[in-house]
Amino acid sequence: MFTGIVEELGTVAGFEPRAAGARLRVCCARVLEDLAEGASIAVNGVCLTATGITGAGFAADLAPETLRRTNLGDLASGSAVNLERPLLPTSRLSGHFVQGHVDGTGELLALDPLGEENWWLRVRVPAELERYLVFKGSIAIDGISLTIAALEADVVSVAIIPHTYRNTTLGRYGPASRVNIECDVLAKHVARLLESASSGSKLKIEALREQGY
Repeated sequence: MFTGIVEELGTVAGFEPRAAGARLRVCCARVLEDLAEGASIAVNGVCLTATGITGAGFAADLAPETLRRTNLGDLASGSAVNLERPLLPTSRLSGHFVQGHVDGTGELLALDPLGEENWWLRVRVPAELERYLVFKGSIAIDGISLTIAALEADVVSVAIIPHTYRNTTLGRYGPASRVNIECDVLAKHVARLLESASSGSKLKIEALREQGY
């Protein structure tokens, strides 16, 4: 479990395609402080298993499903990546609950300056994800916890503050770049429960309300 608060910008040291999947090597520093072999780490919002840890970075194996559903297959040596270690039980939850289970990739449409180093980011999301998005709700874009500031059909807009722009990958992308999208897990659970209710199950809207949804 992660929070969507990026800890460090890493640099891809190598990307090795394999017959099934690929192997990724990342150079970094801060996230290595307590990173252990086999631990989880989020790379551009994708939960991976760290292996081959050295004093300069770590490696991770990418499954074919990971390459199909995320933008990690677009990486090359020198690419910047957002890195975050898992949430500790004693940590403050500064962002929102992010699982590192990417739902799909969106298309970056524009990153327009608003002044004073603030930006307006617009991303087109896959149609099947629209039902999980709400105005002022949470969304993870490349592992960054963001608040939805506007929704227009399949286009999501978010405001990017100077700190986020300077310390994540967003400023390195151009139009048509692919970004990883993870919808709020609570929205996905509610949608699933409502589907069950509408399909004739005994679960009713009133029951959902009683459970706090």
